[in-house]
Amino acid sequence: MSDAPTRLLLVDDHELIREGLGSVIDLEDDMDVVATAGTVGEALSIYEELKPDVVVADLQLPDGTGLDIVRAIRKASQTTGLIVLTMHSGDDQIFAAMQAGASGFVGKDAPSSEVVKAARHAAVSPRAFVCAGLAGAMMRRVSGESASLTEREHDVLLLLADGLGAAAIGDRLFLSESTAKSHIARIYQKLGAANRAQALVTAMRVGLLSSIQPTER
Repeated sequence: MSDAPTRLLLVDDHELIREGLGSVIDLEDDMDVVATAGTVGEALSIYEELKPDVVVADLQLPDGTGLDIVRAIRKASQTTGLIVLTMHSGDDQIFAAMQAGASGFVGKDAPSSEVVKAARHAAVSPRAFVCAGLAGAMMRRVSGESASLTEREHDVLLLLADGLGAAAIGDRLFLSESTAKSHIARIYQKLGAANRAQALVTAMRVGLLSSIQPTER
């Protein structure tokens, strides 16, 4: 493993926050803030030029949101760590960040050590979403009446956990592939997941699955 420090880009429209957070991160031997930005446009331009390992972006920016940054970078890179930092840490914001492809979500009221911890995680596991309030948000969403899985959806979920794709699930449950895909999409929506891995982790955490298989296909 390389001994080079993790290179970070900090994005916030408040200079004091950028500099304050940057000074904290720069105290870490394994991290280096290589640039800061105050807008979505500036952040994406700097990202293209420097290709940092991790981007920490405020949710609210003058020309858009941190999620715009997350979506644009995630579309181009599956290996860049992407952290959303925000004053507004409600359930909707958490799930929006997860669905956009963020690696983590940290409230601005959290200790700066949480940002450092999230950045380290993001550098190593950019597609594994972490958030201190995620478990509670999942429980609230899944326990709601509109989010409860039907018996058929639960059957589909179990087969997803076994690693089956839509066609194989359809064959197993005597459904057309398109119907199986519709069930899968509905499961993702109810669990606030963007893909199979997120859906299975969420389902396990809220008790819909006792265990999951480490299969992506």
